Amino acid sequence: MATTRSAHTVWKGDLFTGSGQTSLDTSGLGTYDVTWDARAEKAEGKTSPEELLAAAHATCYSMQFSNMLKENGTTAESIKTSAAVDFLPGTGITEIRLTVDATVPGISNDDFQRLATGAKDTCPVSGALASVPSITVEATLAS
Repeated sequence: MATTRSAHTVWKGDLFTGSGQTSLDTSGLGTYDVTWDARAEKAEGKTSPEELLAAAHATCYSMQFSNMLKENGTTAESIKTSAAVDFLPGTGITEIRLTVDATVPGISNDDFQRLATGAKDTCPVSGALASVPSITVEATLAS
């Protein structure tokens, strides 16, 4: 059965001088201020679509990677994933870099790298962002 999660944004004014608020409706965890300046220049306590995408991608990737590791018979003790989303005004999102550090007992580095790349290729958020020119993953297996 499919699940639906929702958020909404209320924007007032034009793109460059206006502002808005984005609310996480399903969880009710918060409402966040958004502006063009926060998106294209300095965050200054506000969020952006790219920051929200980074959070979604890091979370989705970690979940997918943990499942693939378990299916491999090598359950992770911990997975720490960061996502960096590059936005170029006038062009859009140009790159997403995933960086993952994980502790996975009993796995070879070759298997770790294969599964890390596979998780990038198969996590649902990666699929939704398939039009982004470059999505990379740098994975480090803790010793």
